[in-house]
Amino acid sequence: MSARASAASGCEMCGRPVGPRPENKGWPFCSPRCKQVDLGRWLNEEYRISRPLDETEQAEVLGDGRGESSDG
Repeated sequence: MSARASAASGCEMCGRPVGPRPENKGWPFCSPRCKQVDLGRWLNEEYRISRPLDETEQAEVLGDGRGESSDG
Protein backbone atom coordinates (compact mmCIF):
# COMPACT_ATOMS: atom_id res chain seq x y z
CA MET A 1 0.00 0.00 0.00
CA SER A 2 1.41 3.38 -0.92
CA ALA A 3 1.61 6.33 1.49
CA ARG A 4 -1.02 8.12 -0.59
CA ALA A 5 -3.46 5.19 -0.46
CA SER A 6 -2.88 4.74 3.27
CA ALA A 7 -3.43 8.43 3.98
CA ALA A 8 -6.62 8.42 1.91
CA SER A 9 -8.12 5.48 3.79
CA GLY A 10 -6.88 6.38 7.26
CA CYS A 11 -5.25 4.32 9.98
CA GLU A 12 -6.27 0.66 9.92
CA MET A 13 -6.51 0.62 13.73
CA CYS A 14 -8.38 3.82 14.58
CA GLY A 15 -9.33 5.56 11.32
CA ARG A 16 -7.38 8.76 11.95
CA PRO A 17 -5.42 10.31 9.06
CA VAL A 18 -1.99 8.83 8.42
CA GLY A 19 0.87 11.31 8.12
CA PRO A 20 3.53 11.09 5.41
CA ARG A 21 6.12 8.35 5.84
CA PRO A 22 9.24 10.48 6.49
CA GLU A 23 7.57 12.32 9.39
CA ASN A 24 5.50 9.45 10.80
CA LYS A 25 7.34 6.87 12.90
CA GLY A 26 4.19 4.74 13.03
CA TRP A 27 3.70 4.52 9.26
CA PRO A 28 1.61 2.88 7.77
CA PHE A 29 -0.46 3.60 10.88
CA CYS A 30 -1.19 7.03 12.34
CA SER A 31 1.10 6.57 15.36
CA PRO A 32 3.60 4.20 16.97
CA ARG A 33 0.82 3.18 19.39
CA CYS A 34 -1.45 1.93 16.60
CA LYS A 35 1.55 0.16 15.05
CA GLN A 36 2.15 -1.63 18.39
CA VAL A 37 -1.54 -2.55 18.70
CA ASP A 38 -1.36 -4.20 15.26
CA LEU A 39 1.83 -6.08 16.20
CA GLY A 40 0.19 -7.24 19.44
CA ARG A 41 -2.75 -8.64 17.49
CA TRP A 42 -0.38 -10.64 15.27
CA LEU A 43 1.56 -11.91 18.30
CA ASN A 44 -1.66 -12.88 20.11
CA GLU A 45 -2.71 -14.79 16.97
CA GLU A 46 -5.79 -12.63 16.44
CA TYR A 47 -4.73 -12.39 12.80
CA ARG A 48 -3.96 -15.47 10.73
CA ILE A 49 -2.85 -16.22 7.23
CA SER A 50 -5.73 -18.04 5.57
CA ARG A 51 -3.70 -20.85 4.02
CA PRO A 52 -0.10 -21.94 3.65
CA LEU A 53 1.76 -20.41 0.71
CA ASP A 54 2.85 -22.76 -2.05
CA GLU A 55 6.51 -22.68 -3.15
CA THR A 56 5.88 -20.22 -6.00
CA GLU A 57 4.00 -17.77 -3.77
CA GLN A 58 6.63 -18.09 -1.07
CA ALA A 59 9.40 -17.30 -3.56
CA GLU A 60 7.50 -14.22 -4.76
CA VAL A 61 7.06 -12.96 -1.20
CA LEU A 62 10.69 -13.61 -0.30
CA GLY A 63 11.93 -12.20 -3.61
CA ASP A 64 14.52 -14.92 -4.01
CA GLY A 65 13.66 -15.72 -7.62
CA ARG A 66 12.83 -19.39 -7.04
CA GLY A 67 9.31 -18.85 -8.34
CA GLU A 68 10.39 -17.11 -11.52
CA SER A 69 11.09 -18.94 -14.73
CA SER A 70 14.33 -18.24 -16.53
CA ASP A 71 15.69 -19.06 -19.96
CA GLY A 72 19.02 -20.33 -18.83
